[in-house]
Parts: sequence; C-alpha cells; structure tokens
Amino acid sequence: MGEFDLIARYFTRPAARAVLGVGDDCALLQPVPGTQLAISSDMLVEGRHFFAGVDPFTLGHKALAVNLSDLAACGAKPLAFTLALALPQVDEAWLAAFSKGLFALADAHGCELVGGDTTQGPLNICITVFGEVPVVSGKSQALLRSGAKTGDDVYVSGTLGDARLALDALRGTLALPADLLAQARRRLEQPAPRVALGQALRGIASAAIDVSDGLIGDLGHILRASGAGATINIAAVTPLLASRAHADWASAGIGDDRQLECVLAGGDDYELAFTAPASAREAVQAAAQSAGTQVTRIGRMDAEPGLRLVDAQGKAFIQRFSSFDHFQ
Repeated sequence: MGEFDLIARYFTRPAARAVLGVGDDCALLQPVPGTQLAISSDMLVEGRHFFAGVDPFTLGHKALAVNLSDLAACGAKPLAFTLALALPQVDEAWLAAFSKGLFALADAHGCELVGGDTTQGPLNICITVFGEVPVVSGKSQALLRSGAKTGDDVYVSGTLGDARLALDALRGTLALPADLLAQARRRLEQPAPRVALGQALRGIASAAIDVSDGLIGDLGHILRASGAGATINIAAVTPLLASRAHADWASAGIGDDRQLECVLAGGDDYELAFTAPASAREAVQAAAQSAGTQVTRIGRMDAEPGLRLVDAQGKAFIQRFSSFDHFQ
C-alpha cells in the first residue's frame, strides 16, 4: 500500500465544517464571525510518550485527547485538526484500529481531520488542533494562564494520579493487582479531555491550564504568568487519587508519600487546574455540574510568590516532588 492509498483508506472523510479538508496542499477553515482561532500542537513519540505495542485504538484516542485538553484549558470549542504520522511500515490492522480510536473521539467532540502528512520512520504522531473562542465587545473570552489574582480559589477537575500509578506498574517499579492496574491504565491510555468544562468556565475562571506534566509543575506556570503564589492543602488533593477507593488498594502497599507523588507530580492526567474568585464558588459548581465533571477546591492564590503546601492543620509540608520535564 502506498502513502496516498493509506491516507485515502484510513484518514480521508468528506469535509463537514471545513471549507476544504484532506486532499489539497492546504486545508481551508472559515472561523465563525466574532471568534478567534485557538491552535495547539502535541507530539507523541514511541518509547517516550507511550510504550511499544500499546493498543492502537487507545493510542489513537490519546493522540487527539492530549490536544483537545489544550483547547479545554483555553475554553475553546474544537473545530478541526491535522495529523502528521511517521510509521515504521504499513500495518493495516494497526492503522484500522488507530484511526477508529482517533475518529471515535474526534466525532464525540465535532472535531474533523482536515489534513496532515505521512512518512516512513520511527513511530511518531503529531497533531495540531484548531478551536474557536468567542470575542465579546472586542475582548477574547479565552482562558489564559495569566489572569489569576491574589485571593482566588484554586481548583482541579476530576481525579489525579492514577495515570502515574499505571505508568509505574508498567515500568515494573510498582506491583498492582490486575484489576486495579486495568482501572489505572485506562486513565493513562484513554484520558478524558475536559472540553465541556473549559467552555463552561469562560467568564468565570480567571486562569486555567491542563495538567499534563504534574499538578505542581503545571500550576507553577499559572503562578509565573500571573505574578502570584499559591497555597495548596494536601488534605484536599490526596483523596483525588481515585484508585484509593479500589477494593484491592490495601494489598497494593502504596504509602502516603507515593500517593502524594502520584497526585502532585504524576502527569498524564489531562485534567484542568484553574483559578476563580471566591465570589464565584456557586458559579464554578454550576459550570462543573453543567459539564458533568467534578471539581475540587484545593487552595488559594497568594500575594507571596511561589507554591506552598500545607497539611490539614495549616502546617507547612516540605515539597519533595518535581513534575515531568522532557530534558531533565
């Protein structure tokens, strides 16, 4: 099978919202009047972002999910995406499963594939996604990292840390019962991008970011962009490790430090961390309910720069964890 046969068979669909989709040198998108384009790219490299031999269906899902998560953090509505795919060889069964997982998530969010590239080489997936955010009275409604203010509440959506548990187990540094591993592995390989929540938080949240490299590291981007600090209550974040409720949790032998490391620095969660004024607490909960996503208030923004962790009694907790960095 040649390159263009591969594209035609597995990745070509009629254009829906795009003016022109797959098949020409460029795709053509027409933004709705009164909106801005939000654009983000992510690359997944075999052996770095996913294990060799991973289920191609879940890989197709995750490849798009990590990009949709960036749109969610911006409060953008998904519009379209491009796919650049390097393959060691043509494996039709792999391509069929990969494209099925990719398009299942794309269809769920009304986001169409409009172009890209294919080549031979080590397995590498790069997606660029396009979304829309409204402009009201000349002001963009996009959620940014730079809008947090002193006194704002700090929130996180969903649960944290289970993807890290699965990663450690698959690396062989942690033993998990089979059913607990299966539950955690779903969080690692099929994250749920919080697209509806991001849109519901427009006009409510003061700043937002998606949690891809670990909560403390990603929250640090908001602190630096906003020129502020934060205090986080570890008693509020530890229960966010969903696996703690599993029947086999006790037999896993995972101590408090390991739990905190997974929640605070685990990465691959693709939840939203965001800030909002204390006066907006009811609006935040209403937005979360409308999006069908749990949110938890975990701390507050401070005037003093830096991130501080405290226990339930307000006593300082020495932070011993660091988030993921590709070059460290």
